[in-house]
Amino acid sequence: MIDETRATTVAHVSSAATKQRSEYGEIFRLMFERSGLCMATLDRSLCLREANIDFLAQFGRNPQDSYGRPFSAFLHPTVRRSIGRDLELLSAGKRDRVGGKFIAVRQDGALLFGELIAVSVVRSLGEVDSILVLVGRTSRVGEAQAMVQRGMLLAPMDAKILEGVAAGMSTGKLAAVLHMSRGGVEYRITALLRRFKAINRTELTSKAYSMGVLTTESWPPTVQSAYVQA
Repeated sequence: MIDETRATTVAHVSSAATKQRSEYGEIFRLMFERSGLCMATLDRSLCLREANIDFLAQFGRNPQDSYGRPFSAFLHPTVRRSIGRDLELLSAGKRDRVGGKFIAVRQDGALLFGELIAVSVVRSLGEVDSILVLVGRTSRVGEAQAMVQRGMLLAPMDAKILEGVAAGMSTGKLAAVLHMSRGGVEYRITALLRRFKAINRTELTSKAYSMGVLTTESWPPTVQSAYVQA
């Protein structure tokens, strides 16, 4: 969990630094660099303006290829839309704070799971100057565990079966909908269980969601096109 008291303090100092660059600017710079929090600032167009060493290390990035890029570019496709909406509300001055869970994609392809708080930094006249993003405790899942590797993408039929399993469809229902035999459906489900190292359909669904293979923003469940053979 992110310490909300520390987050609020940093946000207040950041706003003060925006209004009074001298004294508060130096305090904010020290907090930004040495707080132990993963911190970054976004401009009003939600592009990365600056990030501290802790943030860059967690995301496996460097300033040269990160500054000026949309923050959404570092997020997993399943969370880009929801987090993007929240950040847009901050940028427009309609909210002063948002937070929640996120999934990021490191430069090495690993997935990063964690929580973030984003707060608006305002000028003296109340206009939003920037967005301060603070990232809490994270956990990393390697590329081989977190996604279907290249060369192991799902066949279109397997993707449809995974979607059906995630929606709670029975073998008989899947067979009827996909015009397959019950044995054919069971064979493919068994292969999916092995591939995802799952012991049953419930765990298969859970792992597919946690790996980002199934999108979290639609119902019925949908396998993202990036994980399906062309």
